[in-house]
Amino acid sequence: VIEVVTDVRDDRQLVARQQALESQREFRAPCTVLSGGIGGAKLALGFQRLLPGNELSIIANVGDDFDHLGLRICPDLDTLMYTLGGVVNPETGWGRAGETWSFLNAVREFGGPDWFQLGDRDLATHVMRTVALAGGQTLTALTGLLCERFGIDARLLPVTNDRVETRVHTANAELPFQEYFVRLRAEPAVTRIEYAGAESAKPTPEVHATLIPRNLAAIVIAPSNPYLSIDPILAVPGLRELLTGAAAPVIAVSPIVAGRAVKGPTAKIMRELGLPATAGAIAEHYQNLVDGFILDQTDGALADDIIARGIPVHVCNTIMTELDDKIRLAEECLAFATQLRREVP
Repeated sequence: VIEVVTDVRDDRQLVARQQALESQREFRAPCTVLSGGIGGAKLALGFQRLLPGNELSIIANVGDDFDHLGLRICPDLDTLMYTLGGVVNPETGWGRAGETWSFLNAVREFGGPDWFQLGDRDLATHVMRTVALAGGQTLTALTGLLCERFGIDARLLPVTNDRVETRVHTANAELPFQEYFVRLRAEPAVTRIEYAGAESAKPTPEVHATLIPRNLAAIVIAPSNPYLSIDPILAVPGLRELLTGAAAPVIAVSPIVAGRAVKGPTAKIMRELGLPATAGAIAEHYQNLVDGFILDQTDGALADDIIARGIPVHVCNTIMTELDDKIRLAEECLAFATQLRREVP
């Protein structure tokens, strides 16, 4: 009896939450998120639960994309797609849930490269992508079709259909991103980061269309690694101009909390590039691009310094552990955007 009562209470709480979200949707307007992989995907999921699908667009990093074993692999696009489609591995934040590894084990038996984790179900995505691209389909169109298969209504958009390759320079070598990040576990010290091919890339018409509506509520830079996930997006010519010319306020969420990266090597890279590993340094990195900055409550003491640089600040809990945390942070972003829009003379 106790278990039944508990289940009923949980169901009532879930229904109340869904009803609250439905009532909020009446007052929402389109929103665009710039995102990398795991950290950005968490916030994107929060927005997906908060907004109708036709009101959410996610512009994804393609600098991580690479060819491996003859397949075109797009790690950030896939992490976003699996997360929004409800099939992501909950333990890792990347790859598919319930994965098996027969293919990778067979590659290993042949003495092939097994440093990049290709699960059997994940492999199907890469095969379908490779075949479609070889047949002349664009990455944008193919991503849209894959999202339909996963029941995703939101628009998931690669920033460009052209190839942009993030390359990490170290003291001894110039490394493709996945060699640095996965094979070498981000251990070499970084001296410079390059976005090869970005100078000749073009934002897609779909990306352009998501940033020009006059009723756009917010453009949110997710708490992804600024140097490895967001800068490759901004390196595409015309992107910065689209952001600064948009009707909506541009807001960045700090990926650094209390001097540490929420996920990944952000803080390590900042120190290696001679930057303080602080949320304030992230705000300075985005200066002249953003209209507001979201700071974790742990770093609230930094707010005055950031405001002194001319960047409005909103302080809240930015840690996303549970689904409610992701939805709440999305709500905070939209509320801050509304405040910034109202403050415009």
